[in-house]
Amino acid sequence: MATLNPYLAFDGDCRKAMEFYKECLGGELRFMTVGESPIGSQVPPEAREKIMHASLESGAVKIMASDNLQGGALKHGDDISLMLACASEKEIRELFPKLSAGGKVGSALKEEFWGAIYGDFVDKFGVRWMMNFDMPKA
Repeated sequence: MATLNPYLAFDGDCRKAMEFYKECLGGELRFMTVGESPIGSQVPPEAREKIMHASLESGAVKIMASDNLQGGALKHGDDISLMLACASEKEIRELFPKLSAGGKVGSALKEEFWGAIYGDFVDKFGVRWMMNFDMPKA
């Protein structure tokens, strides 16, 4: 069964925000910078320290986040998405077309460099969704 988590976006202060949440909630905090990712060598040096992905897990609480990598300032409403972590490839392939029906797909489902099938969209009600299935490691 899929789990639902918030995914937050920040204007360059993702690391500071997530460290604050860890202080408050405890748990395990992980970061991946843009420079550590496969595209790290393709971006300007000033972009390499931005957070591509962060996750904080503390008991049943899981918060994920990143710095705004799209450019431009974030506006209220664009700073949070729902992240649906699917339990199987079958589940993500069934849920994605249902939830995105009538909405606007940003990224169609595809295999990504982090070892997952991923896609995102804004649904017909204006809610931003990200869907991910971590493929089994070979």
